[in-house]
Amino acid sequence: MLGVLVCFACTLVLMPSVTHAGVLSFMASLFAEEAETAAPDATVQNVNLLQAALNPDPNPAKGGGDITVIGGVALLSENGPEGTIADIEEAKNDSISLYVVRNGDTLGAIAKMYGVSVSTIVWANDIRGGLIRPGDTLIVLPISGVRHTVAKGDTLQSIAKKYKADLGEMLQFNGLEVSAKVAVGDIIIVPDGEIAPPPPTSRPARLRGVGGPDYSGYYLRPVISGRKSQGLHGYNGIDLASYLGAPILASAPGNVIIARSSGWNGGYGNYIVVAHPNDTQTLYSHLSSLAVPAGKWVERGEIIGYMGSTGRSTGAHLHFEVRGAKNPFQ
Repeated sequence: MLGVLVCFACTLVLMPSVTHAGVLSFMASLFAEEAETAAPDATVQNVNLLQAALNPDPNPAKGGGDITVIGGVALLSENGPEGTIADIEEAKNDSISLYVVRNGDTLGAIAKMYGVSVSTIVWANDIRGGLIRPGDTLIVLPISGVRHTVAKGDTLQSIAKKYKADLGEMLQFNGLEVSAKVAVGDIIIVPDGEIAPPPPTSRPARLRGVGGPDYSGYYLRPVISGRKSQGLHGYNGIDLASYLGAPILASAPGNVIIARSSGWNGGYGNYIVVAHPNDTQTLYSHLSSLAVPAGKWVERGEIIGYMGSTGRSTGAHLHFEVRGAKNPFQ
């Protein structure tokens, strides 16, 4: 009986020891399996994080269309899920934007996109002759007007006066008080400000080709609307100013003998010459684009081109010459 009790006691003593070891072994095997399962995921995650951190893509346009800055605040792929620039209504803000000229762009189209005048873009970028080229970066103001860099001696009052602008509007737009001081180099946006063109000369010394027969009623005014911005100058020519893209009409019937759509061309820029049956010629220059080629017969009043500012020109206008007769619109 005693022996049995002893053996039973031994069993009681030994069993917990064996059980404890088995449980620890079992739990260790479970943890090992979890570690083996979790390790690959943790490795992949770490690699992905490292790759993203070490290899940022500096070119967000790679694999898609060109990236365009819209209003200085958003990026839009030229061809992408958000559509094209033509589908975007420009968000209005108070920031100056930068626009990179693309193929087919015109000053008029860019101005319309941003809701400002053509003159605003011309003045802000000192564009000569209305010429822009793909790749040019243009400053576009948030409102029609002038971007003024403060020079020595400038005051808010003198700036407003210089551009014939309303001082109150200028102060409000720039967040300034009337007593504020400006420093040299400060940028002031002048809403609806205008840069005055250089005063025209009444008759340059080298005026040529004036006089000749008076064919009253033969020539049609080549611009439907607008105003005469300069009297006789150059070779029996006058200037008629209107909006960029205004249609230019053939002043009389005749054959187009010259149609130049590119180049400086002695300051004429894009221009057309029409020879008429009465042995005279008319010349139409500074055009933004041409509507007829050389060799084409045109009728009186037919659209032959569109007003621009190419060549030696300040602002959109038509330089119109009559050769061999009196200019009826002098």
